[in-house]
Amino acid sequence: MDELGLLERLVRRYSPSGREAGAVAEFVRLARELGYRSRIDRVGNGIAERGRGRPLVLFLGHIDTVEGRRPVLRRGDRLHGRGTVDAKGALAAALLAGRGFSGPGTFRIVAAVGEETDSRGARAIARSRRPEFVIAGEPSGWDGVTIGYKGDLRLRATFRGRRTHWSSPFPTAADRALAWVGELRELAARRTEESPFRSLTVKVVGLACDPGADPEEARVTVDLRLPPGTTTGDLLAEIRGGAARPELQVLCQVEPMEASRTDPVVLALSGAIRGAGGRPTLWRRAGTSDLNVVAPVWGCTGAAYGPGDARLDHTDRELLRTADLRRAALVLRAALETLVQPGAGPTPPPTAVAP
Repeated sequence: MDELGLLERLVRRYSPSGREAGAVAEFVRLARELGYRSRIDRVGNGIAERGRGRPLVLFLGHIDTVEGRRPVLRRGDRLHGRGTVDAKGALAAALLAGRGFSGPGTFRIVAAVGEETDSRGARAIARSRRPEFVIAGEPSGWDGVTIGYKGDLRLRATFRGRRTHWSSPFPTAADRALAWVGELRELAARRTEESPFRSLTVKVVGLACDPGADPEEARVTVDLRLPPGTTTGDLLAEIRGGAARPELQVLCQVEPMEASRTDPVVLALSGAIRGAGGRPTLWRRAGTSDLNVVAPVWGCTGAAYGPGDARLDHTDRELLRTADLRRAALVLRAALETLVQPGAGPTPPPTAVAP
């Protein structure tokens, strides 16, 4: 089977979060065909392994996609379809990279479920034994490495109050909700830096109220993206200590992370890109990944890598070229061979992640 054919088998299994079973089963079948030991764990993650013993190099990809079925089309050297970039292309590259690997050490590929929603697959994996090295399977371009992700704190605030006439001087529940959002924006403005990655940002993602109800109720959902150096716990405490005192529900709480340029995984991937004739670019992303979930638990950093243009994530324009998939597989194989050699050293504890 050719490289793009392997990816096509994964992409043809439509797998939005919560409905990944068919794609996971296909991943397991593909892995066995390529000589891996493969299985499905208790939460539905696909697991593929080659080699034995330590060190353990973990490739943590995800097999779920956002909603929205798209035609899967192969046109020449390109494959179009949901998940080609985010992030089945990375899983395909990892499977290709590990063909024939026999050690030293173990290469484990995880096709995690739920990354686009609650990261339930990664949270289950985080309870397993810490690997020496971790690579998250996310699009970075074959010649790029992602070394940082912002954190995410998503809150739903509920304001209640007795209904009054609209001519009254007293604020409505909706007024109080909007004032609270204003407080958050002022907080973010005080933490704005030249670099968007170093800045705190806030967006309103939901707003609902019933002006005819008594008592009144207004609900506002906000999403805050945190730079490294700010923990979700500290930010939440600051928000709770503000003038407004809504009923707060935490919907998502993910810590930021940032790896050093000298992290062994970053060095191995960067060196492999140079060896393949590329010039490595180190990316820092405003979004999150499953790396944010496992890094604080394992006390390590690592990096994210995978073929494809991250600007196509969650769009209807997702596509991957054969050349990019092939080069990404070569880069991953070279990085793997570097990491399992004696003296590579495990990834260090993170310097920008809350314990």
